[in-house]
Formats: sequence, structure tokens, C-alpha cells
Amino acid sequence: MAFIKTTPPAEADGSVLAMYERQQASLGYVPDYAKAFSGRPEVLARWGRLLAEIRRPMSDRRFELVTFAAAVALRNTACALAHGKCLTGFFGPDTIRGLCEGRFDESLGEIDRAIFRFAQDLARDASRITAGDVARLNRLGLGDDEVFDIVATVAGRAFFTKLLDGLGVEADPVYQELDESLRRALTVGHPIGFREVERLSTDTRRKPGEPPGARKTGKPGGPKAGRQAGR
Repeated sequence: MAFIKTTPPAEADGSVLAMYERQQASLGYVPDYAKAFSGRPEVLARWGRLLAEIRRPMSDRRFELVTFAAAVALRNTACALAHGKCLTGFFGPDTIRGLCEGRFDESLGEIDRAIFRFAQDLARDASRITAGDVARLNRLGLGDDEVFDIVATVAGRAFFTKLLDGLGVEADPVYQELDESLRRALTVGHPIGFREVERLSTDTRRKPGEPPGARKTGKPGGPKAGRQAGR
């Protein structure tokens, strides 16, 4: 549960309701992180657009690898779980568990390893990154534009994870369904939330004169495949 007052889905209207509808269309439910933005829904909308532009030039594989590296280094459970799960489309669970522990296996090439290390170093302390660190990536064949993409991805993840942790946002309990050993490895910070997730009912628009809370939320559904809105 967030440290600040948030708007429950049953009481949402206007731009907050629209934000919840977008999130539910992507995930199948209203995630805990979206509720934290209920006082400033325009911030999540703008973050989503920035995130989309940051990831646009990158392959999904590289974006998820860099994002996961940053999430683990920043010790944010919600993002580590979400993007660790996305990484299962590219790597096996043993590889992902190894990344959490700083181990690399044969499924990660030299460039992958260098990018992962660089992203984690950047996330932990950007002031210690040197021209030599960037030059090493250049020698492996990465152009300056690709280095920019990596840095922008890590910087964006730092914004999002610190906002979530600073407001007490928990990882959604749907991640309890992950394989136990993988789930434990990805729980790098706060524990996973235990409260049942919420979703908007089919009739989400409040009728004239209807008081907040008159609409009921439906039972939670599982997350849908595909990119997660705002995450």
C-alpha cells in the first residue's frame, strides 16, 4: 500500500479513470504503481511517452536487459519482477537468476555482459562513470547513439524506481505466480504486495449525480502479454 492517499479504481473519474483504463487495457488490472499517480495522472502519461521514445531505437532484448540491470542495481522489486519476467522471452530462468547474483553464463555474449555491467555501474553511482567506460563499449562496436540509449534507459529507470520506492508502491501480487526460485531472486527490495489486485468494471463511466464509489470493481484478471503501459 502506498504511503500517500490514492484514488481507488471504484472512485476514479476523469483523467484518473482514463489512466486506469489504459493500464487495465495493457495489464488486465489496475496496477499498484498507477494508483500512486492518481494525484498527478499527467505525470504517468508523460513518463509513458518518454519511455516509448527512449526504447524506440532499441531492440526489445537490449531494452529489457538494460532495464533489468538497472532495476536490480536500484533494488526495486516491482521493476525487477516485471522486466525479469519479460527477459524470460530471451533467456532461461537460470540465466536471469545468475544476473541477479552477478553471474553470466554462455547465453550472454561479450557485448551483453559489458552492457549489463555498465548499466549497473551507472545505476549505482553515475558519478563514477568515466570516458574509459564508454570507450570500452565503443570498442565492442557500440556507437555513441547506442551508448546514449543505454544511459537514457538507466536514467529513466532511476526516476521510476525511486518514485515507486519513495511512495511505498509494492509489486503486484500477480507475480506470486512466478516460479518460486525465480520470484525469490527477483525480490531485490521490498516484498511483493499481498492485497488482491483490482480491476475496473465494464461500466466505468460515472453517471451524472452518481457519488464516488458507487461503481464496483471487478475481480482481478491476469496480466496480458505485450508491453506494459508506463512501465
